[in-house]
Amino acid sequence: MNTFIKATTVAALSLCISGPAIAAEKLNIYAWAESIDPTLIEKFTADTGVEVQIDGYTSNEDLLAKLKAGTGGYDLVMPSQHFVKIMIQENLLKDIDADKMDAFKNVDPRWVGQWWDPENQYSIPFAYGSAGYTVNRDKYKGPVDSWKYFFEPTEDLKGKIAVFNTPDEVIPAAQNYLGISYCSEDSKEMKRVLDLLMKQKEYVAAYSGDNVSGRISSGEVAMHSWWDGDTMKARTRSDANIEYAAPKEGLVGWLDALVVPASAPNVENAKKFINFISEAENATTQENFYGHPSGVMTIAEKKKYGKDNAPELNPTVPVIFSQACSPAAQKLVDKVWTTLLK
Repeated sequence: MNTFIKATTVAALSLCISGPAIAAEKLNIYAWAESIDPTLIEKFTADTGVEVQIDGYTSNEDLLAKLKAGTGGYDLVMPSQHFVKIMIQENLLKDIDADKMDAFKNVDPRWVGQWWDPENQYSIPFAYGSAGYTVNRDKYKGPVDSWKYFFEPTEDLKGKIAVFNTPDEVIPAAQNYLGISYCSEDSKEMKRVLDLLMKQKEYVAAYSGDNVSGRISSGEVAMHSWWDGDTMKARTRSDANIEYAAPKEGLVGWLDALVVPASAPNVENAKKFINFISEAENATTQENFYGHPSGVMTIAEKKKYGKDNAPELNPTVPVIFSQACSPAAQKLVDKVWTTLLK
């Protein structure tokens, strides 16, 4: 420090310790709740000196609303693939030249040049998986090879089903069951979706994306909308008698990506974190914590979950990834969901 002071003018020193420099040592993340391994946050701070603050959300809709409102001051967020596309279209993301970052060198080739970011400018894949439904085998002993048992339940399941409280993965699941393409602009087809969901409604105990683990693992409900890795973690870590369904009509696919909001105050720190968590060693640690496959390459021999102990992560049925809908199609989705929850 003495050498630095002797070689630096007082004016220059004052600039170094002014507000912008302090702000540069911060990183504010808005991510899926409980998605990032806390030990990696500690390691990142130890390596870089950057102090990290994380807030959590439980739906892409919540994230999009936050970015549109311009609140939160977030530097790094984690939308799913179709919301990445929407956010790019609405100028909500910063072009970070992702394909020039160190992180990009480790991206799983299957996610390079995808439709949501074809030039690889905005995003680095974080994790991927599927959304379906999970059953408590103490409460439900029937088949799970179709969406039929979830959307058209038997009388004994009245009040024993719970559904996500946002349309993002529920409506595509209904479309899979009915054989309707995602993002349909056909009002008659979407009326079929609404009719199906309205008939299911009398069996639904709750529309919620919170405390899913507690609700399904305890047997409070017999069936619940849920994700693959979360089901796997509840089953293996708490010995819950639950099973992830394998509907022949197809699961709803998702990929969450790391992106930087256009208004981010600490862009370089966000890029540092993206590079850090995308390193193979750290990505492996993250995958083992999160329970969802990484979007970047990991170290095979250090992975905790595989085909032998995590069937949820290795589906034998189609996985159909959600799409970014046209305004006309999205208007129909919104109308269906608003009508359902009236």
